[in-house]
Amino acid sequence: MKLIQRSLQKLAIVGVLCSLTCMAQADNTTPNSVPPDNSAKNARDVKGGPLTPEDQSNAKPDVELTAKIRQAVVEDDALSTNAKNIKIITVNGAVTLRGPVGTQAEKDAIAAKATKIAGAGKVTNQLEIAGK
Repeated sequence: MKLIQRSLQKLAIVGVLCSLTCMAQADNTTPNSVPPDNSAKNARDVKGGPLTPEDQSNAKPDVELTAKIRQAVVEDDALSTNAKNIKIITVNGAVTLRGPVGTQAEKDAIAAKATKIAGAGKVTNQLEIAGK
């Protein structure tokens, strides 16, 4: 009899755990939120599309230029965390900025910093304002 009771208790525990797991998987978003799916944005980043961090040049001048721009962006306390985590890709002295920022002001501020460091005509600003 005790063996049957223990077996039933174990089955009940397993059933509760399975139920909780299913509930957690079914409710992976909060109300009014969008599920975390960036497949469309990933699809555009295939070879031949816009530059990605993998395209970053390993040439010393390009690496140094990227590092200087990154340092200027990270040191700006007015920028959001998202803005500080943008992609900065440098190839042959040409800088491409990509990723989400919070506002137009952040987009403009980052572009200005990159232009000041890289030089006029050397920066392609592909930053996107989040939610737009």
